[in-house]
Amino acid sequence: MKTKILKILLVGIITNLSAQEKRETIGSVERINPEMDLYVPKGSEVEILARGFGWSEGPVWVDQLNAVLFSDVRNNKAYRWDDKNGLSVFLDPSGFTGIVPANKKAGSNGLTLNSKNELVLAMHGDRRIAKLKSWNEKTFETIVNRYEGNLFSSPNDLVYAKNGDLYFTDPPYGLKDFNNDGLKELPYNGVYKLSYSGSLSLIINDLSIPNGIAISNDQKTLYVNVSDREDMKIMAYDVTSSGVTNGRVFFDGNELAKKDNGSFDGLKIHPSGTIFSTGPGGVLVIKPDGTHLGTIRTEKSSANCAFDSSFQNLYMTSHMYLTRIKL
Repeated sequence: MKTKILKILLVGIITNLSAQEKRETIGSVERINPEMDLYVPKGSEVEILARGFGWSEGPVWVDQLNAVLFSDVRNNKAYRWDDKNGLSVFLDPSGFTGIVPANKKAGSNGLTLNSKNELVLAMHGDRRIAKLKSWNEKTFETIVNRYEGNLFSSPNDLVYAKNGDLYFTDPPYGLKDFNNDGLKELPYNGVYKLSYSGSLSLIINDLSIPNGIAISNDQKTLYVNVSDREDMKIMAYDVTSSGVTNGRVFFDGNELAKKDNGSFDGLKIHPSGTIFSTGPGGVLVIKPDGTHLGTIRTEKSSANCAFDSSFQNLYMTSHMYLTRIKL
């Protein structure tokens, strides 16, 4: 009997461990503060669920599929993984369909669900935010792709507020020459708000490389990760009816970045308000007051993470891996 299912794809060999197997584990859990045990119990290990991706990103748990979906940005695909069936291609292509000028043909990045339980994608290559028309029809409908007539650079991550407003970041990662790319039409790397009514506004324009984005459970604080290797940090902003105010550094990661690989990329908010953010070393667990409780060390640079609906599992996209840890 084979102990691994090998799927030969154009991008290479993707290894998918079945639910019956004893899965390989990597990394460790660094416990800086005893409170870390409240979020990641002692004995929890980082399981490898699948491997072989170019750059895994943007996981989202989908209850109706009982599965996690995630992007492979470099290979323009999105995958589905569940305990029963393992890994399968969900979208091909996932982020570049050729509708606008692009030079990297990047796939989807961040994924989320709207209030109608529709899949909404940050389509890196197509330079737009779009939604999947239906779970059975694998075609896309543009939600927004321009600000003041100019194409976005490459929407990266996104989050819905409870009132239906959509917040998203637009760094230049999807452009070959980043800030110096001739296809870049906007002079800044912005953070935007698309209101439920359909009004688009630029709410932050002074961050070098905005990346992951999340909103606190009480809807009062917007968190934005900055993945600039020269200025690693998590920013926090007070949410107002017109945008945001009172921008401040919530967590400075520059010292951590001197000793560990990885940058502040995606982040998610636990029901307790505690932040699970990718960063130097893996996934950092940080209290709302900024206390760093510990790090889920994944060995590889981690791009994003997502809870399942029970908040008993955390899925992590870690470079070529999809991983999971029990909470």
